[in-house]
Amino acid sequence: MSSPAVSATHGALDDVTHGGHEHHDDGSKTLLGFWIYLMSDCLIFSGLFATFAVLGNSTAGGPTAKELFELPYVLGETMLLLISSVTFGMAMLSMHAGKKGGVVAWLAVTFLFGAGFIGMEVYEFAKLVHEGAGPSTSAFLSSYFTLVGTHGLHVTCGLIWLVVMMDQIRRFGLTDATQRRLSCLSLFWHFLDIVWICVFTFVYLRGAI
Repeated sequence: MSSPAVSATHGALDDVTHGGHEHHDDGSKTLLGFWIYLMSDCLIFSGLFATFAVLGNSTAGGPTAKELFELPYVLGETMLLLISSVTFGMAMLSMHAGKKGGVVAWLAVTFLFGAGFIGMEVYEFAKLVHEGAGPSTSAFLSSYFTLVGTHGLHVTCGLIWLVVMMDQIRRFGLTDATQRRLSCLSLFWHFLDIVWICVFTFVYLRGAI
């Protein structure tokens, strides 16, 4: 004859084993949480844009945006990131079609375009510092490096996430979990594209004109 405590324990285990599906996360909580994260990122970038707007003319006698920025070069950066958004969209189409190989291939292409963007941005930063226009030169350049650098850091994190997702898809296939993570990464990547369009328009285009 079993004791009440043992019976209760067996009952709890039975609830976990057979009734766990009632508390199973279908992915909606994950997506909701990620949307909340993106909203917090929006607040961060809004603050950085506001700071740049205030300090954009505080050159302290140093070089101005018109003297420093090369629009054709920045336009090349922009095109790389925008094309990477298109290739990511192709990866998502392959995911919905159940084509594992296609997803990995398009993610790899996206990585190459994103890495090219970061490479061009690092070269641009190094060139500015070499010309004596580093972040300590003026409040304008300090806000510029902070805003553009924060975006570049986000893209770098996205590249790492891309590598992780390619590995997970190769190992586990297009499971519900990997598809959910890939959807979150898609939101993150397209969000960075939108932010960069704002950077290009508000920082580079406005500054050069």
